[in-house]
Amino acid sequence: MKSPHWAQMGESTFVLGIWLLYWVHRFLGRWPFRLCVYPVVLVHWLARPLVRQASLQYLSRVQEATGALGRTPRRRDSLRHMFSFAETMLDKLLAVSGKYRFEQVHTEGREQFYDVAKLGKGGVIVTAHLGCLELCRAMAEKRGEVKLHILVHTRHAEQFNRLLKRLNPHSEFQLVEVTDLGPGTAVALEKYVAAGEFVVIAGDRIPVNASQTVTTDFLGYPAAFPVGPYVLASLFKCPLYLLGCIHEGSGYTIHFECLSERVVLPRGQRVAALTGHVQHYAERVTALVKRSPFDWFNFFPFWDQANVSARNQE
Repeated sequence: MKSPHWAQMGESTFVLGIWLLYWVHRFLGRWPFRLCVYPVVLVHWLARPLVRQASLQYLSRVQEATGALGRTPRRRDSLRHMFSFAETMLDKLLAVSGKYRFEQVHTEGREQFYDVAKLGKGGVIVTAHLGCLELCRAMAEKRGEVKLHILVHTRHAEQFNRLLKRLNPHSEFQLVEVTDLGPGTAVALEKYVAAGEFVVIAGDRIPVNASQTVTTDFLGYPAAFPVGPYVLASLFKCPLYLLGCIHEGSGYTIHFECLSERVVLPRGQRVAALTGHVQHYAERVTALVKRSPFDWFNFFPFWDQANVSARNQE
């Protein structure tokens, strides 16, 4: 059986269920939410064998590479993985609506981030589908010193933006849909960076129309990654940063670091340079998933992305 591309595995039904349960949380609290969300997650888990397989594959590999779980993962661990996703979806909605308790959020590298923003220097931020990144955007919006433009590679951005506006009509939180990073898109994004703003793009999912990928080691196995974040940083002549948000303790830790002050892709050595940047990214993401292994939310055959993208372009 051919593995589907991640973009064909819409999470819309599951997300809709969490959206409805958000109102349970709003009126009754988190524990009633958990009691209601268990059957929703269980049904989704039972009905989606590919999700279970992808989760177990990831958990097995993160254990092999880092020992983060402390033992060989079992089927029930993939169910726990899905419960973690459900809890995080609720926190995403709470963050966007301004109802998340920010005293439960710790930061690493925050001063560096705000120092860069105060100097009016924009940049490219590469992220992963790891934890609750909406908290990063919500905190930045709360302080009003940083403007983030979050790029997504699906056609659901407009629908999700309407949902965000319903949650918080005064929020400037918005997703920018980009199905490919062509010249026109790059020119528009460069204006944001030149204005001292930040372009945020995931580095762990290959766009449907991607024409180039780089393969490097991730959790002990070769995996394909997109080159978009590194190409953009090179074109814009700006720094490249990593932003992550993981569960720690009773809340989250937001992690920010500079991956490169300047991304240079010399002629004749372009592939080697891209591979070096992607490998560095993969190593730093590995460090984050080691700290919080159940926060990795790529429920598809992650190590088969390049083959799936190639088939889609045939």
